[in-house]
Amino acid sequence: MRAIGGLWRWRHNPLCRPTDLAEAWTALAGLLLILTAAPLVGALVGVSAQESLQRSVLEQHESRHRVTATVVRPLERPPLTVDPEGASGGDLRSRVLADWTAPDGSRHEGSLMASLDDPAPGDHFAIWTDGQGRTVARPLDAATATTHAVLAGIGAGSVAAALVEAGRRIAVRRMVHRRYARLEQEWERAGPDWGRTGADS
Repeated sequence: MRAIGGLWRWRHNPLCRPTDLAEAWTALAGLLLILTAAPLVGALVGVSAQESLQRSVLEQHESRHRVTATVVRPLERPPLTVDPEGASGGDLRSRVLADWTAPDGSRHEGSLMASLDDPAPGDHFAIWTDGQGRTVARPLDAATATTHAVLAGIGAGSVAAALVEAGRRIAVRRMVHRRYARLEQEWERAGPDWGRTGADS
């Protein structure tokens, strides 16, 4: 920001080196890109992710069905098990042998994790299946999909801003190296006489 402010002050300053102005213009260009291009990239990625995720939500809701399963008998309870797809992520689960009817009318039986504290034969609980009755994960909901899309957009915008800043730093670093290289060359040319200026030797 100091370099950007210096653009105005250095316009007619005789002590201003061309590299000073180049650094300030590079900083200004980087700031403008961060303020315009990074949000644009984030918005484009977010919109694209939102469209893709909402399509997935529709597909999952069309292909997955909520059915009611009935506990046949409880199975040996494992140590605390958490459903990673669950809404709260902290629902305690019990392993049970259950049966259910698929949307196509076929009957199924298998070992499932039930969201029941103390399952007993005949208890009912909801599960998600595909059309043939195979158990599947809960479908993604629209709000969660939107949250993922927003996070993708923010991440893409942040990465774009970081890349612009990295490019600016690399450009300024190269300018500084060139400046020092020119200074070294000038110093070598003037170096042998620098301590004897005006001397009679």
